[in-house]
Amino acid sequence: MSDAIKHECGIALVRLLKPLEYYKEKYGSAFYGINKMYLMMEKQHNRGQDGAGFASIKLNMQAGERYMSRVRSNQAQPIQDIFNQINGRINEELKEYPEYNDSIELQKRNIPYIGELMLGHVRYGTFGKNSIESVHPFLRQNNWMHRNLIVAGNFNMTNVNELFSNLIRLGQHPKEKADTITVMEKIGHFLDDAVSKLYKQIKKEGYTKMEASPIIAERLNVAKILRKAAKNFDGGYAMAGLLGHGDAFVLRDPAGIRPTYYYQDDEVVVVASERPVIQTVFNVDIENVHELDPGKALIIKKDGSVKAKKILEPLERKACSFERIYFSRGSDAEIYQERKNLGRLLLPKILKTIDDDIENTVFSYIPNTAETSFYGMVKQAQDFLNDKKEQEILQEGASLTSERLHEILSKRPRIEKVAIKDAKLRTFITEDSSRDDLVTHVYDITYGSVKPTDNLVIIDDSIVRGTTLKKSILRILDRLHPKTIIVVSSAPQIRYPDCYGIDMARMEDLIAFKAALALHEDRGTKEEIVEAIYKNCKDQADLPDAEVKNAVQEFYEPFSDEEISEKISELLCPEGINAKVKIIYQTVDNLHKACPKNLGDWYFTGNYPTAGGNRVVNRAFMNFYEGVTGRAY
Repeated sequence: MSDAIKHECGIALVRLLKPLEYYKEKYGSAFYGINKMYLMMEKQHNRGQDGAGFASIKLNMQAGERYMSRVRSNQAQPIQDIFNQINGRINEELKEYPEYNDSIELQKRNIPYIGELMLGHVRYGTFGKNSIESVHPFLRQNNWMHRNLIVAGNFNMTNVNELFSNLIRLGQHPKEKADTITVMEKIGHFLDDAVSKLYKQIKKEGYTKMEASPIIAERLNVAKILRKAAKNFDGGYAMAGLLGHGDAFVLRDPAGIRPTYYYQDDEVVVVASERPVIQTVFNVDIENVHELDPGKALIIKKDGSVKAKKILEPLERKACSFERIYFSRGSDAEIYQERKNLGRLLLPKILKTIDDDIENTVFSYIPNTAETSFYGMVKQAQDFLNDKKEQEILQEGASLTSERLHEILSKRPRIEKVAIKDAKLRTFITEDSSRDDLVTHVYDITYGSVKPTDNLVIIDDSIVRGTTLKKSILRILDRLHPKTIIVVSSAPQIRYPDCYGIDMARMEDLIAFKAALALHEDRGTKEEIVEAIYKNCKDQADLPDAEVKNAVQEFYEPFSDEEISEKISELLCPEGINAKVKIIYQTVDNLHKACPKNLGDWYFTGNYPTAGGNRVVNRAFMNFYEGVTGRAY
């Protein structure tokens, strides 16, 4: 994705099912779990670069012994930073107390972070400050072991105001209105309530106060707590929680918007946001890594038992298609094929734009994440050429000479690495007056790779705002002197804001919205349509979420996809370049063909999977009309 865009966070959870001595004997280290957590978090670094956090719980500790540890960082390399802190503290303790080296029991009792239950998080700051207070995991502390709650997640709630108000009605006083805090306090309220009721019940059965504690841990119904807490959640989420005594859970939203995968054997239970992370770190086959069903929670009890339980009634599955296009690691077997298909399905549009002139066309890609789609596009171009070769050979028949046959067979798609990103320069650039000039030098181009008679086809994952294209990439590519620059997006036109974890909240930032606005202006309908949609949004502002409809879809209805793409081409073409510029987008139908299991397409179609999504898109339009720069949720 050439546009800088922040997106979903990543979670990693490890529950060791054997005593720490087991891992020391088999794998040579009592730090087996910590090492695996480091790998899982680094393998999901693509999901978060603004912050990282790690929390652990030690099981069966005595009163007065520390059993919970947490470390967080918002440094430039946050994962490295937190594990440097962890390793530094461990090495410091081992150096000061050499006797710990020979005793796993002493290590567990005295050294922080060494436990059986671990939760990690990598964060993209999609909203608010990237302060350390915003970094997961979040901690809710209590002297009662069972009431301690650690939460981390990959989520955004569309109805955080409603959830916050519910907490106020319950008599709570949350410290802030952030969705993570609100969700944690909601779960915490019902956790407190469940522990209190169990305590009273167990005392009636004749047990002492001290005897009650392990019985509470055994009887605590985590699924019931989650059902009460999540009843009014509206959003996309994969949230993980650890309870102080050793229970753990991971809950996935009922539409399956956010991804969640898990693996279990007799040594470990593992949860992550991405499947290949688990496959790589634990060296397991794809069929042994399971997707957590929408609306379910994976519940790991202190005794090590694991069950996936239904918490919420599943909705129509609308798993995020952007996961497949861009966000998830391309090493997933299914995602790799899907991205190739996205490139393959674009070729007919490309051929139409270049009048089938493959011989005078150079194919390439920007940025590196578009490489897999590029392979699919080139493979389809090769198949197209093979058909043409076959036709030429059959047409020439007996008159075909050896030289002519060689000429025909030597035709193949022309592929070049025309642009190379200078990562060092990118990290230097800051938001100042010189940024626009500096950003034009982020990519080095390969001079001589394109002729003045050539079309240059560049595939990108998606074109969201188009800012980098206009200010940088198109100007850079024009230095190669192609006849035409054709930028191809493997994703459809992004017309609507996201509200489930991606930083695309402002309507007027989207180039497709700008194009539709310009088309309305060309037709003289701009003021009329904007006023009408704004009034519709205002009229629905006080309706219950379930009754709110997306009023903004009407904004795009008068125009075909091609008309909007043509206007986008016009808007993004920088002044003073010589090449013609064409922008081509994937169709929604082809997106669904390429990614049949991830049909969440609300950013392209406006068909939001939860009721709160329609309220958010209407609020985003109202913000645009009123000149409000804030977030719509």
